[in-house]
Amino acid sequence: MQPVQTYKMQFTKLLIPRIFLILITNHLLLNTPKIKSAENIKIIYSIFSRTVTVESLRDFAKNGNSSNKLRRVLNATNSSDSEIQSVLNKNFEIPITLASKLVYSEIGNVILSRLSSIIHPPNTNDEKTGILALRSSVIKGIYVGDGNITLIKFFESYPTKTVILNVNALSKVMNKVESISELLDFFTDKPLEKIKNN
Repeated sequence: MQPVQTYKMQFTKLLIPRIFLILITNHLLLNTPKIKSAENIKIIYSIFSRTVTVESLRDFAKNGNSSNKLRRVLNATNSSDSEIQSVLNKNFEIPITLASKLVYSEIGNVILSRLSSIIHPPNTNDEKTGILALRSSVIKGIYVGDGNITLIKFFESYPTKTVILNVNALSKVMNKVESISELLDFFTDKPLEKIKNN
């Protein structure tokens, strides 16, 4: 009988710390703060800047409504509302496995590196941080969109409260394409075809 009791005691001594460890781990995991999504887009052009909320941009994309602040920004683009709405609502269908392959590929890193000068977290000139934030927002946006992503979903998935959109840097890239729609195609369709063919 004694060996059985000894075994039970040893088992209990091992079990209690493990249960305690599981409870502590669950507590830490369940109370880990979630990564916040972007709430504001700070648009920088020349020496000026304007901040619009992602919510107002989403409302404009969906319903065409715009606040006075957003209207001033939209007017500065010299594009029609319908064209801007079309760009904001343009849906890119891409399996998350393919997207992951793209954003971690050599060509993906080149694209993210270029984009990080246009879209990046505030108060940082670190390209690596910008690339990580872009990669995160793309993957999260596609995951939330169940294999689909739009610019709105992309901004909603950005991992900082405020995202910087540098129009000066964007203008340099825009000089190489004729429209915003062509810019989106340049950054998505061509690289995706290369990844699919590899």
